[in-house]
Amino acid sequence: MTETDRTTALDLQVVEPLPEDTQRYFDICEEKLGMVPNVLKAYAHDVDKLNAFTAIYNDLMLAESGLSKLEREMIAVVVSSINRCWYCQVAHGAAVRQLSGEPALGEAMVMNWRAAPLDARQTAMLAFAEKITKASSEIVEADRAALREAGFSDRDIWDIANVAGFFNMTNRVASATGMRPNPEYHAQAR
Repeated sequence: MTETDRTTALDLQVVEPLPEDTQRYFDICEEKLGMVPNVLKAYAHDVDKLNAFTAIYNDLMLAESGLSKLEREMIAVVVSSINRCWYCQVAHGAAVRQLSGEPALGEAMVMNWRAAPLDARQTAMLAFAEKITKASSEIVEADRAALREAGFSDRDIWDIANVAGFFNMTNRVASATGMRPNPEYHAQAR
């Protein structure tokens, strides 16, 4: 395996053969996305950890929520931008471009979310995600009240906190392991 073939800077090999359920999941990714995201390949050296990762990701990012898929991806980009996580900035920036239909929005979100054309609801949500990332111990009731004033329920606030928390964790893993974004992400939804 060459350096450019690796999904991370670590020498960890994908389990071969993959369990049938895992292979089916990878096949669905290939069919729907045109690739298997490198984050999944990176976790595939340990199928139990891959399953744990995908379970929480799918719950937070795809399950029923008062937050739209776009809003959850926006949180992922803001957290990842603050943390300077190359993998997630590229991958989730592409998702914002695709879901919004606005390539410039995805770019602005990666570079400086405050320069993006956002409504008051999105601004409140992303300011909260930013504070979780930079100073979670400083969050007080006034921060949650600002979200309620912007129209978020307490369940939505829970979801915002969990999406931001998840990406703070995964950003650190991706950065620490030198995770590389799939080249396909760079050209998506432009």
